[in-house]
Amino acid sequence: MTDPAPASRKRDPRIDVLRGLALLIIFVDHIPNNAPALITPHNLGFSDAAELFVLFAGYSAMAAYGGLFRRAGTIETLKRVARRCLRIYLFQAALLLATLLIVRAWMDATGLVPRFGVAPLLQMGLWSGLWRGLLLNALPNYLDILPLYIVLLAAFPLYYAGMRRSVWGVLGVSALIWLLANLDPAFNLPNAAADDGWYFNPFAWQFLFAIGMALSAAIRGGDGLLPRRAWLRAACWLMLAVSLLQAAPWSAWNLPDLSLVAMAPPDKGHVAPLRLLHILAVIYLLFGSPRVYALTSSPRLRWLELCGRHSLEVFALGCLAALIGRISYRTFGPTWPLQVGVNVAGLAAMIALAWFLDRRARLSAAP
Repeated sequence: MTDPAPASRKRDPRIDVLRGLALLIIFVDHIPNNAPALITPHNLGFSDAAELFVLFAGYSAMAAYGGLFRRAGTIETLKRVARRCLRIYLFQAALLLATLLIVRAWMDATGLVPRFGVAPLLQMGLWSGLWRGLLLNALPNYLDILPLYIVLLAAFPLYYAGMRRSVWGVLGVSALIWLLANLDPAFNLPNAAADDGWYFNPFAWQFLFAIGMALSAAIRGGDGLLPRRAWLRAACWLMLAVSLLQAAPWSAWNLPDLSLVAMAPPDKGHVAPLRLLHILAVIYLLFGSPRVYALTSSPRLRWLELCGRHSLEVFALGCLAALIGRISYRTFGPTWPLQVGVNVAGLAAMIALAWFLDRRARLSAAP
């Protein structure tokens, strides 16, 4: 596979549906002490929704801009990539400003102080912390995935140019960079809000982005499915079963501990090898299954598809809804009525926003 085919204009329903699902899961996971998080992927295996989100970012970038290099030319495509990076940055800036102001107002009203998140930025002073955050020099918890997305998308043209010559060559170089990031934790970008650099180390996470690009090229070059190999499917299911036994919060579920060995969770910030193997197993099973393709094409999952299609806006709203949830739990305690209200309201708002944006787009496109 030496030359990726031009991107198809038809959207892959699996990407939008699964990305929409990942966004809703990220919202649930971003609220500590949130009961529904006990059954989200990070408690069911080594990887979680963040890996899906970044891998799909690479897939979508290849689908959106890969063929555009040929149709519109290099300059026009680079302009569109730059505009997309700028748009993501503006969302990041707005989220950072809103988060700092909301948390500052909450502190003034309650006398409580945040334990993490934007706490390091507020300790620098509101405006100093905001400025360093806008420069991407200080990235607080829960607001660090969009900066990663900006860096990876900015690097897309370089990755694409390499994949025009050799997909496997680019994957090999990308894997080497990932390995170096895992071997040397100091191989990272600086972060004034944390001593050990960006939590989502871009030198490690770029490998998932590159894998997503390669997956897009492979899918478009075939029949829409990855080759099905019985032995490989069996190995993937075995990987998922073992990781479930190891990662499940047995005590929180009030069940006997069924983990096979005592081990710490694989490092997320550097996409540790077990996390990488787990997400690759998940992707192979999802993209090698005709049933998954048929299911994600169903109109019954259109609400998830729309969330994935308007991922940036839905993600931003989910970040603010999760912030309200964290503040509410900290102020009043994570009581069951409050948890139900926070989760139902947050998820409903994200889905409603996706429907609104889709309807607006259809009306503006109507003659």
